[in-house]
Amino acid sequence: MAATIEENIEHANVELIASGGGVFEIEVDGDLIYSKKQTGEFPAEDDIVAALGER
Repeated sequence: MAATIEENIEHANVELIASGGGVFEIEVDGDLIYSKKQTGEFPAEDDIVAALGER
């Protein structure tokens, strides 16, 4: 997903931070964009790229 974000969002700098317990979150400038912990589902790459493009 990091590669897809960097390919589609200009000036994106993606950092993977290891975690445990099935947590997968995407933050932009400290704002939570997506949380697998809250939704219970892993996001589709297209949905994340679209959400980031709206910012």
